[in-house]
Amino acid sequence: MEESTIKFNIKEVKSDLLRAIIECSQRGLLHATKWLAELNYSLKDVKLEAHEMTTDISLIESNEEDDIYTLAKTYFDLKEYDRASYFIEQCKTPKARFLYLYSRYLSGEKKRIDDTTDVPPDPLKNESLKQLCVDLRKDHLEGNLDGFGLYLFGVTLKKLQLLREATDALVESVHKKPMHWGTWLELAALITDREKLESLTLPNHWMKHFFMAHMYLELQLLDESLALYCELQSMGFEKNGYVLAQTAIAVYQRRDVDNAIETFKRIIKEDPYCLDNMDTYSNLLYVKEMKVELAFLAHRATEVDKYRLETCCIVGNYYSLRADHQKAVMYFQRALKLNPQYVSAWTLLGHEFMEMKNTNGAIHSYRQAIEVNRRDYRAWYGLGQTYEILKMPFYGLYYYKQAQLLRPHDSRMVLALGEAYEKQDKIQDALKCYYKACNVGDIEGMALIKLATLYEKLGEQEHAAAAYTEFVMDEFRNADRAELSHAYKYLTIFHLKLEQLDQANHYAQKCLQFDETKEEAKALLRTIAQKRVKVEENPMMVDDMNETDPVDQQAARTDVTSGSQLSPMNLSFTPTP
Repeated sequence: MEESTIKFNIKEVKSDLLRAIIECSQRGLLHATKWLAELNYSLKDVKLEAHEMTTDISLIESNEEDDIYTLAKTYFDLKEYDRASYFIEQCKTPKARFLYLYSRYLSGEKKRIDDTTDVPPDPLKNESLKQLCVDLRKDHLEGNLDGFGLYLFGVTLKKLQLLREATDALVESVHKKPMHWGTWLELAALITDREKLESLTLPNHWMKHFFMAHMYLELQLLDESLALYCELQSMGFEKNGYVLAQTAIAVYQRRDVDNAIETFKRIIKEDPYCLDNMDTYSNLLYVKEMKVELAFLAHRATEVDKYRLETCCIVGNYYSLRADHQKAVMYFQRALKLNPQYVSAWTLLGHEFMEMKNTNGAIHSYRQAIEVNRRDYRAWYGLGQTYEILKMPFYGLYYYKQAQLLRPHDSRMVLALGEAYEKQDKIQDALKCYYKACNVGDIEGMALIKLATLYEKLGEQEHAAAAYTEFVMDEFRNADRAELSHAYKYLTIFHLKLEQLDQANHYAQKCLQFDETKEEAKALLRTIAQKRVKVEENPMMVDDMNETDPVDQQAARTDVTSGSQLSPMNLSFTPTP
């Protein structure tokens, strides 16, 4: 477990950042350079004295290979990767050697993407990638790989599905070059649970805090993640776009969409041309059905860069909200042409195919999302829904289980799993799920009515009445009038059988408000009136009734006037959450 307080010297952080920016830039690690530069900008008010600058003179001094390196680097920056690797092949300095190997890797990736058809190529049959791995392994055995070389070795091993070796190489890399954020991200993709995270031996460096916050968010440990991001903000990164976006995502995962939207608005105010993470912002606007705001975001993103991945995703969400699913599909597919590893686009594409009732397209898209990131609970959930539509409940159950494991405190996942169990007559498992959905905070307000209905089918009247009682306590949240009217009718009959006439009368009066139960309610009120007359004529009936009532019937009584109730949490059936 991380310590609750982050401690580091802010001037040392600034100095580390300046050095790492030069190193990453020289090696063509453009995204890492940009990320570090944004962190450094957050600390623009931190001033360093000359003796505090730790930049190694070897980073900027000239040598006999400098002219070759400069030429190759210009080709690399223009994405002429084969040309760059050709000219720099014989160079021996660490930065030149890395640029050579990295150019070979990116050349292979570019060709793979350019040649991609509907069926993704098998990375295990990629001969250029295999040869690159052989060369990197040789350098590693000879001790010639620095931190950046180890990063590339880890990425190559990961592509070839050698995951244990990849993890070891990436951990070794972060020890040698902890400032390279790209290595941390590649390592994060290999960590599946908290146990594996805690088993890693990581360097005691301030960058570790960014990694741990990122991992906690990925593993749905939201409280820990938010605590770390809040501390990072307090250490000087309160205006950093990345930290703010991660904070917004964590807040959204806790179902506080409004606060997450406000955080993204802060990011845009500070950096109006920023497109990073704006695809996530568009998802939030989509969920809230904020059409005007989403239209404005799509227009702004298109003006900034119409061919960015994020822009394609934003515009796709815009068309999806307008129910123009064909155009939405086109934009999500355009994003995937730009980057086949863009997991969000695969998942959203699956959603669009579901809307268009194209189950084959949906299954393919969701499976691709899982191939890219097995922690994408939306893709697992989407597969569960798709197989449910295809009347393949066992498959649906499997995928719902995976989604629920990834989001154990999301009532939607638990509820879907419960429904799948119920359809397969696994009643006890279904009850456990509905019960847990009530406990974790029922987002859609469906768990209680599902619990009550299932108890009613099982003939467990006291449990059903307890669940129905809690369900009707907040009648304004329930949009389905049929469910509400049925609950009132059930409670009327239940209390009438127990001779609890005041409670029966209360619920019967509620039944009068619904067309579905109005006539039955009138008949029930007449029965209640007749029973009251009998009680008035013979008061001893009440005493006799009380003596013969079973204990469990007494426990099931509800005092309507005082507002007390028997909730499912007090039921004798207490399934394991």
